[in-house]
Amino acid sequence: MNISTLLLQQTLAQPKTAAIIERRWGRDLITTYADLEFAASRGVTLLLKQGLKPGDGVLVFYPLSAALYIVLGALFRAELTAMFLDPGVGRDHIERCCQIYPPKALIASPKAHLLRLTAPALRQIPIKFVVGFPLPGAVSWNAIRRCRPTAEIASCSAETPALITFTSGSTGEPKTALRTHGFLIQQYQVIAQHLQLTTGAVDLVTLPIFVLANLAAGMTSVIPTGNLRRLGAIAPRPILRQLQNNQPQRIVASPAFLQRLADYAISRNITLPGVRRIFSGGAPIMPRLIEQLQSLAPQADLHLVYGSTEAEPIATLNWTAQSRESRRQAVSAMLSGQGLLAGSPVPEIQLRILRHQWGTPIKPYTQTDFTVDCLPPGEAGEIVVSGAHVLQGYLYGKGDAETKFWVEDNVWHRTGDSGYLGEQGRLWLLGRCQARIQDDRGLLYPFPVECVAQHHPGIRRAALLPYQGKRILLVELRQSKGKSSLPELQQSLHWAELDTIQVCRKIPMDRRHNAKVDYSAVFRQIRRIFTQ
Repeated sequence: MNISTLLLQQTLAQPKTAAIIERRWGRDLITTYADLEFAASRGVTLLLKQGLKPGDGVLVFYPLSAALYIVLGALFRAELTAMFLDPGVGRDHIERCCQIYPPKALIASPKAHLLRLTAPALRQIPIKFVVGFPLPGAVSWNAIRRCRPTAEIASCSAETPALITFTSGSTGEPKTALRTHGFLIQQYQVIAQHLQLTTGAVDLVTLPIFVLANLAAGMTSVIPTGNLRRLGAIAPRPILRQLQNNQPQRIVASPAFLQRLADYAISRNITLPGVRRIFSGGAPIMPRLIEQLQSLAPQADLHLVYGSTEAEPIATLNWTAQSRESRRQAVSAMLSGQGLLAGSPVPEIQLRILRHQWGTPIKPYTQTDFTVDCLPPGEAGEIVVSGAHVLQGYLYGKGDAETKFWVEDNVWHRTGDSGYLGEQGRLWLLGRCQARIQDDRGLLYPFPVECVAQHHPGIRRAALLPYQGKRILLVELRQSKGKSSLPELQQSLHWAELDTIQVCRKIPMDRRHNAKVDYSAVFRQIRRIFTQ
C-alpha cells in the first residue's frame, strides 16, 4: 500500500480543510487538503517528465513547509525514494551520503543549491529542481503549474522504499535508515494511537514525521515561524502570535523549542490557556521544563515521548492537567538522582534491559540465553527494543553489527541508551551507554547528575564526563551571577563524588534538536580547558 493513499483518503473526506498553515510575507498561508493533493499530482507529472523512474533516489533540501509535503507527496505517489540529510553537518558528510546511495535528482531551495559550489557530489546529481526563485541549471518546481495532474498513485508493496535518512557519522561512516511504505504506515498507526491524533484537531508542530502523521489523520498542522534547524535559538515572540491567532489545541515539539517558548512567556506572565495537550519528543526533557510547562499551559495535559530514528515511539509518559501531585512526585524522584522518567513502554513494542555490553557486537541469542541476560526491574543496563515499527536494519547492513542482534527469528535494536525498569514497569533513562563513568568509586550515569544540575536556577545546561580519572561536571550558566549557586550545587550532588565543577561559555548540543548534549564535542572542550 502506498502511503499516499492515506493522504488521498483525507482529501476525499475533507478537501477544503486546512492541512498546513504557515506564516509567509506577513500573513497566514493556508494549504488545504485539496491544494496539497492537486499540487502533488502535478508534481508527479513534472518528475516523470524529467526522466525519473520508480525506485530512483531524490535528495531533498527544503525546510518544514507546505511545499516540502507537496514534494514528498509527489515522490511517494511516483514510487520515488525521498532522501534527507542534514546539510549543516558539512561537505564531507554530504559526499559520503551521496556515495552510499547516489541520488538521481536534487530538489532544493535556492539557498541550498549554493551548496553545489562546494560539494562535487551535488553537482554530479543528474537532475536538479529548485523550489522558489529560478536558478540556472535547475528545473523550476513552479513548472508544476503548467503540468496536468497524474491521478494514478503507483502501486507498491510494504517493502517498497519510501524514505531514507542518514545518521551524522560523527563516530564513523554514516548509517542509512531506510523506511519502506509499509514501515511508515505501521509507524503512523502507532503514533496515531499514542499521540491521540484526531481528525479536525489543530497542532503547532516542529517535527517533520509528526506533520506527516497529522496529514494522514486529517489534522491541521501550524508550522512555527522561524529557523526550525536552530530550535534552541528560535525567536519566541512570532510563535506566541501564531498560537494566539491560530488557536491550536496541541503543541508537538522538541524540548529546546518548548524551553525557548516557556522562558520567554513566563518572564512576561504570558500563559496559553487554550492549549490542551503538549507533546515533547526528540530529546530528554528535564524536570525544570516540566514545571515550566505546567505554568505556561495550566490546562494542558503533558505527554513525553521517548523514541529514536529507528523506533518511534518507544515509551510515553502522560500527565493530565489535574495530576499535579503525580508530576510533583515524579520530579522529586528525578531530582533525587533516580534518572529521567520516560514512562511506560508502548504495547506495540517489546522492551528489555540487557546487561551492559555496548561497544561489543552481540551474537545471536536463543530465547533462553536472552532471558538470562535480561536484567530484572531496578537493575540498570542497555535498553533494547523489538517490534513492527522498529527498523529491522540499515541499508546494505552497514551499522547492523553495532546496533542489531537476533533472538531466534526476531531482530532487536540496541538504542545505545542506559536505563532500568522501575515501579509499575515504567522506564527510567540514565543517559547514553558510552557516557557512563565506571571507575574505582563505582558506576555513575550522566542523566541523574545533569538532571539535578540543570534544575538549579543559575545553570542553563550541564554535562558529566570523565577526564584523566576525574569526574567532571561542565556547566553553562544562565548569567554570570549563576556562579554563586555552585557551592550549593556541589552539596546537592555529594552522592556523585564529583572531582570538580567547571564553568564554560557554552555546552555543545546536537545539531538536529539542539537539546541533546554532544558528548564528543564536550570531551574536546574539557581537554582544551585542562591543557591550557
